[in-house]
Amino acid sequence: MLRRLLIILCLGLSSMMCLAVDLRVALDADPISLDPHEQLSEGGIQYSHAVFDPLVRWRQDGTFEPRLATSWEVQDERTLRLHLRQDVRFHSGNPLTAEDVLFTIERLKSSIDFKALFNVVQNVDKIDDYTVDIHTNHAYPLLLNILAYVFVIDKTFYEGRSEIVKFGQTFASTNVSGSGPFTVHDRVVGQRLTLIRNPDYWDTQSVGNVEQLELLPIRSDSTRLAALLTGDVDVISPVAPIDIARVQRTPNVKLLALTGTRIVMLQMNQARREEFQDIRVRRAMNLAVNQALIVEKILRGYGEPAGQLSSSAFWGHVSDLVPQSDLEQARELMKEAGYQDGFRVTMMAPNNRYMSDERVALAAAAMLAKINIQVDLKTFPKAQYFQFFDQQAADIMMLGWQSDTFDSNNIYEFVLACRDADTGMGAYNAGRVCDRKLDDAIMFANQEMDVAQRVALLRGIEMRAVDQAWVIPLYWQPIIWASKQHVDLESVVNFLNFPYWGDLHVNAP
Repeated sequence: MLRRLLIILCLGLSSMMCLAVDLRVALDADPISLDPHEQLSEGGIQYSHAVFDPLVRWRQDGTFEPRLATSWEVQDERTLRLHLRQDVRFHSGNPLTAEDVLFTIERLKSSIDFKALFNVVQNVDKIDDYTVDIHTNHAYPLLLNILAYVFVIDKTFYEGRSEIVKFGQTFASTNVSGSGPFTVHDRVVGQRLTLIRNPDYWDTQSVGNVEQLELLPIRSDSTRLAALLTGDVDVISPVAPIDIARVQRTPNVKLLALTGTRIVMLQMNQARREEFQDIRVRRAMNLAVNQALIVEKILRGYGEPAGQLSSSAFWGHVSDLVPQSDLEQARELMKEAGYQDGFRVTMMAPNNRYMSDERVALAAAAMLAKINIQVDLKTFPKAQYFQFFDQQAADIMMLGWQSDTFDSNNIYEFVLACRDADTGMGAYNAGRVCDRKLDDAIMFANQEMDVAQRVALLRGIEMRAVDQAWVIPLYWQPIIWASKQHVDLESVVNFLNFPYWGDLHVNAP
């Protein structure tokens, strides 16, 4: 429910009156930690944009907007110079300087989840208190893309207690000093995260008027929607496909639906199951799963059936690679492989992370049963599920991947590359795929500056992934929010599903 806090005189706006408001947002889960570098996840990045600031951030048109970095210029093919804002203070009161940027990037290079993004950075040099040079190991076409994930932290506040432990209890997981538009006021894990407007925020041009932002995890789709319709909350996400029509016909409530590029897939662990090492079995499983039916019946048409990992927005997308559901051919391949009688496998999926994820997992299990693969399925809340995911605790795991760099190669290096704890490559490769030639192609694509040659490399990787049936692509998930009519979500939710809450202006109801 939107609650009027007070009417204040807006200095600098011709003495016009403006409304400072509270905003209550119901999401399917809360961030696992207050540490912006602990987990590379949608919820974590959404939180980070509220409490921290990146060096640059994506505009809605796909270009980059200066944030803590005011400008940048290329020094040579391996060096980018950044100029930093000189008027930023962390929530602790400490000023932001180049030392904080060096400290942050070095920390990101040690993060299990982020190191694969940042291992391309060789080192960062301090030129002066507000200028840094970022040196890469090789020419890299996506350097600005990864700088959108450099949420700078307060070196003075964190130094000596900056350990990153995924799903662990550390100083950084429970204590915060960011520079963002909100400060952390209160957190009760699993119940609420309350943020208060930062009175000393550097971005005085922001039109945002949210004074208090309360993030509430509500796992149940129906309960989340009921909270919006009864006025208990102002914004919800996601909206279940079955509820979309109801939202659209409800007065004073509006739907925001954007095309998404997150690919939801099933990964088959070849290290756990010998059967999955047989390409005929993997191809049979791909043919047995009917992606179009899942999108039509479960997602109610919201989503796009996937026959590959790269969405049409990415250079790696190959238009000829479409879903190929064929039950008879799948059964024939199982027979050729000597598994006509099938086998039993375990499968795990989240039940509050992706759109209708539990129902999709149940549908996929039923489809695999038609080729005599019996699936013992267990589903878990997001926070618990990803601990099992990291342990590769089942034969088949569900994963949804949003390319962090808005580029195909980000999917390949996290999901298909051989797992390497030192570099972070393959960090989300629960299928235990390992193809050294593929790794070489991923590496070459990360160095190729010629657009045509890079596109050819990326499409070659995509075609090999589909030919080898390393994963079962399911669908590309749309971005769907619902809100009260006077909440201007359209202006702050971008194509990566990262709302910039600090810039949200809520009109009077």
